[in-house]
Amino acid sequence: MSANPVRIFVPTDAAALSVGAEAVAQAVAREAEARGLSIEVVRNGSRGLLWLEPLVEVETAEGRIAYGPVATKDVAALFDAGLTSGGAHALRLGKTEELDWMKRQQRLTFERVGVIDPLSIADYRAHGGFKGLEKALALTGGEIVEAVKTSGLRGRGGAGFPTGIKWKTVHDAKAEQKYIVCNADEGDSGTFADRMLFEGDPYLTIEGMTIAAIAVGATRGYIYLRSEYPHAYRTLQRAILKAEAAGLIGASVLGSEHAFHLEVRLGAGAYICGEETSLLESLEGKRAIVRAKPPLPALQGLFGKPTVVNNVLSFAAVPWILDHGAQAYADYGMGRSRGTLPIQLGGNVRRGGLIELAFGISLREIIEDMGGGTLSGRPIRAVQVGGPLGAYLTAGQLDVQMDYEALAAMRAMLGHGGIVVFDDSVDMAKQARFAFEFCAKESCGKCTPCRIGATRGVETMDRIIAGTEVPKNIAVLRDLSKLMTDASLCAMGGLTPMPVLSALNHFPEDFDREGHGPAPSPLAREGCGEGSRDAARLAPSRLQSGDRSATPHPAAARPPSPARGEGEPTAERRI
Repeated sequence: MSANPVRIFVPTDAAALSVGAEAVAQAVAREAEARGLSIEVVRNGSRGLLWLEPLVEVETAEGRIAYGPVATKDVAALFDAGLTSGGAHALRLGKTEELDWMKRQQRLTFERVGVIDPLSIADYRAHGGFKGLEKALALTGGEIVEAVKTSGLRGRGGAGFPTGIKWKTVHDAKAEQKYIVCNADEGDSGTFADRMLFEGDPYLTIEGMTIAAIAVGATRGYIYLRSEYPHAYRTLQRAILKAEAAGLIGASVLGSEHAFHLEVRLGAGAYICGEETSLLESLEGKRAIVRAKPPLPALQGLFGKPTVVNNVLSFAAVPWILDHGAQAYADYGMGRSRGTLPIQLGGNVRRGGLIELAFGISLREIIEDMGGGTLSGRPIRAVQVGGPLGAYLTAGQLDVQMDYEALAAMRAMLGHGGIVVFDDSVDMAKQARFAFEFCAKESCGKCTPCRIGATRGVETMDRIIAGTEVPKNIAVLRDLSKLMTDASLCAMGGLTPMPVLSALNHFPEDFDREGHGPAPSPLAREGCGEGSRDAARLAPSRLQSGDRSATPHPAAARPPSPARGEGEPTAERRI
């Protein structure tokens, strides 16, 4: 065998696995062995081009060459075409880094995802890993906090609260024990950045949490991970064990006086655990019910001790800031939204996946230029940004910039950076009903406006959809929405009216059903029968109305799940 085998990369990311990456990896290994070729199959993370998964890359003298989407039936032909040297084939896409999808991005947080072996500490170090931690160890806690403040980093879970201010509050608090908690209960529809990061570059979040611990004087940390991420869980567990064995965390961080012990805890599938205080209750072994504030978690958090609670992407941004400098990070973005945002594009879209860009790009550029428009080929009618409790925007509003304040001015929110696209077959009254139904199922039940209001909302929407006294019921709907917004204890109930009212205000025609019963969909009006070719081609639109019986490609919108919390003052869920 050759001393330098050819390295062939096949993702172990859950999205790639769902479309056959494991079988492809095995087929590549068998084919190479049968031909007497010396190769090394590296299981990397996903590059984020989900419509091209499984994306296979081969390392050549001119760089990594990508092929995709690769099926097991393609493997033999790829070797016949000279796969190991980047040979020509119908599936050959060219140099990975020169693909338009990759060239247009500004990857800071995701710079290593898809590039390295996720569990190789040597690979992580070779690509700049742990440099931020090394620099942090040479600073005081206050200096680290000041760097994070100067960078302009805001919580990436949705609330957009300044990370440095939260860290300073915990830093200044007097306590024998402090905690670092990572909110990895990623459950918004159309979001997958946390999962991709854990499966493709787990040491990055570990490094960021360790820096946070040094900054505020914490010695113990927890990653609260949603149970629906088994691959991420296994990867994180192995990464933590390897990091401890290498002395990167544990009793002495890189041989310093600082100790930091880290554990992963699995949630039980409750969306409300994305809200930070509900998450803390769950970590303590209690029923996940939202806490009233004050006191803030930064002062009385986990087990009543000062606690930093941040989202995965917030912690993951910190190593780059410490390594390259706070100002270098702040130079990206616009206004008060500094740095980059990992955008997750899904739903009825031709090219879905992970896009990391500086704040300020417009929704239209993301969906039309990078996403290629709808998968169905029909016109875009609505776009939901920020998860299941985010507002629905119209096709005419797509020039809005991805920025916390710009979206807030439109009564919308950025959330966790998830974007779900709908074509003109969507029934927006049914989408409004779904928001209430979702809240009713996922409410923790502590406050009446959320617990009862969501149930009454479903009933009101049912009457509207049935065409029963529509004007009166729309008045009830608006009154109920105001009550939930103003009186709910947390953002679960407080934000549920956002998708409802945006649907009502932007698409009033879908609610105008009095005396007519449910309005037929555009497809029905066009006479597209269930068995027709058009109906089959448009099958992905079933996902738009909440029908989960179909199994979508990983780039399609996932069914919604838990909310994410991460801000000290108000609406601090990740959603």
